[in-house]
Amino acid sequence: MEVSRKMSTTTETRAPRFAGVIPPLVTPLLERDTLDAAGLERLVEHVLGGGVSGLFVLGTSGEAPCLSYRLRRELVERVCRQVAGRVPVLVGITDTAFPESVSLARHAADHGATALVLAPPYYMPPGQAEFLEYLGDLLPELPLPLVLYNMPAMTKVHLDPDTVRKAAELPGVVGIKDSSGNMVYFHDLLRFAAERRDFSVLMGPEELLGEAVLFGAHGGIPGGANIAPQLYVRMVEAGRNRDAATVIELQAQILKLREIYRIGRYASNVIKGIKCALNLLGLCSDTMAEPFHSFHAPERERTRAVLCDLGLIKA
Repeated sequence: MEVSRKMSTTTETRAPRFAGVIPPLVTPLLERDTLDAAGLERLVEHVLGGGVSGLFVLGTSGEAPCLSYRLRRELVERVCRQVAGRVPVLVGITDTAFPESVSLARHAADHGATALVLAPPYYMPPGQAEFLEYLGDLLPELPLPLVLYNMPAMTKVHLDPDTVRKAAELPGVVGIKDSSGNMVYFHDLLRFAAERRDFSVLMGPEELLGEAVLFGAHGGIPGGANIAPQLYVRMVEAGRNRDAATVIELQAQILKLREIYRIGRYASNVIKGIKCALNLLGLCSDTMAEPFHSFHAPERERTRAVLCDLGLIKA
C-alpha cells in the first residue's frame, strides 16, 4: 500500500502514545559495512521474547552515524520485515543533511515502520529557534509521526522545555526521549505531558527508569534492554504499580548491569559493553562500526563476570 508522503494537520492522525520498554537496538555487524543478519534475527527475537513494547533502530546504541546509508536501509528493511507488526518499530533519522533524513524517513515508512526519531543535527549545533525552524521545514516532508530525541552529550544541543512545548504544537510530533539525565528537566517534561495526553515522555538513562515511571513517565528506551529485556519490563511494571519495594530491588540489578558500561576508558564503552555482553550470550557478533573496536580479552572477562553475577550466563 502506498504511504502518504505528508502528515495530515488534523489531531486525529496523531499516533497513539508510545509507552513501555522500547530497546534502542544495537546493530550487529560482521564487518564494517556488513550486517550480522543471523545475529540480528536472534537479537530481535530475544528482545521481543522479553515482552518489550517496541524497537528503536538507528539510535545512539545502534551506532547510526557510523553506518553507511546503504546499511541503514538494509537494517530498517530486515527489522521491519521480521517484526511484522508485532510491536511498533521506531527509526532514527538524525542526520547532518536534511535530504538524507527525509529519504530515510520515506524508506522506513515504505517498509512498515511506525514512527521516526530525531535529535538535533550534530556537528554545527543549531540554536533553539533554528531547531524549531528546521522542524517546521522537515515535518511536512515526513510520512510518519516523529519522536524528539534530547541527547545533548552527543549533539551539543539541549532542547529547552519551551522548545519542546512549541515543537509539540507542530503536526506530527508525538513524544520525546530524554537522555540528558537531568531529572529537574524531566519533571518539566512530565508536567507538560500531563496537559497533552497524546504526547509520550520516555526516559533514556536506564538508571533513572524506575524513578521516571514512578513520577509518570510512559516508559523508557534503555540500552540494557538489549541484554536483559525482562528486567526493564519488570521495572516499568513496578513503577506503574507504585511498587517501591520492587523498584528498589530491580534498581540494584540495573546498577549491577551498568557496571559493564564502565569497563574501558572511552565514550564508546557503553556500546562496546552491550555488544560484548550480547556476544557472550550467543546472540550476535560484537564487531563495532569504525572508528571503534570491540573489547579485548581482559574487558570481555570483566563483562562475563557481571553477567555471571546477574545469573545471565553460567560461570
